[in-house]
Amino acid sequence: MARKLTYQDLLDAGVHFGHLTRKWNPKMAEYIFMENNGIHIIDLNKTLTCLDEAAFALKNIVRSGRKIMFVATKKQAKDIVTEEAKRLNMPYVTERWLGGMLTNFATIRKSLKKLSQIDKLMKDEASQNLQKKERLMLTREKAKLEKQLGGIVDLNRLPAALFVIDVKREHIAVAEAQKLNIPVFAMVDTNSDPGVVDFPIPANDDAFKSISLITKYIGEVIEEGLMERKRDKEDANLKKEEEEKRKVDEAAVEEAK
Repeated sequence: MARKLTYQDLLDAGVHFGHLTRKWNPKMAEYIFMENNGIHIIDLNKTLTCLDEAAFALKNIVRSGRKIMFVATKKQAKDIVTEEAKRLNMPYVTERWLGGMLTNFATIRKSLKKLSQIDKLMKDEASQNLQKKERLMLTREKAKLEKQLGGIVDLNRLPAALFVIDVKREHIAVAEAQKLNIPVFAMVDTNSDPGVVDFPIPANDDAFKSISLITKYIGEVIEEGLMERKRDKEDANLKKEEEEKRKVDEAAVEEAK
């Protein structure tokens, strides 16, 4: 079971450090505890409450068999987000967000198909006969598509939710999700508007330790949801087997009469 984060965990990772007071977004007022030396301090009790709400909702989404897309293109978040998403077999975007990635998903799927065709072609024996220039062009095209779409290569339908680090930076992704009524879970710093997401998690979205702590916790919650889904499936199969056995036994009793 995912270990619940404590106030001390958040404190140690610097989750409470917001931005300079002059850079604040007044809509974050309810999540701000105080100001100290010109910096806003986030109320970590509120963060813990928000994390609980996010965890409960995320677990239910994953338990129903749907995907959560991780989105983080800022340097200090890329590696940790890629690592967690890969571990959980969830889609992720850590390079530039391509406009229309959600709202124009059909076009994105065409690009994914193209990537898969190039991949197939290059593995094929016949591709060895291609001219050097053609092979080079294909290699470049493949590298470009992989960089842009590598994290969503297995995505065959829209994700059920987004987990975002820094809503200000990823505003295009957030706006697309809003348009399609896809719920957004996000780390929201004191310079952002928490109203644009469904499950804001007030937290320092710039420091590596803070990003890492929250992302790994969200990862553990998703993992728990996946395990519960596996158990649900096993229970359903067991029930089905018992039901079939009962029918066979009943039929045998009827025949013996």
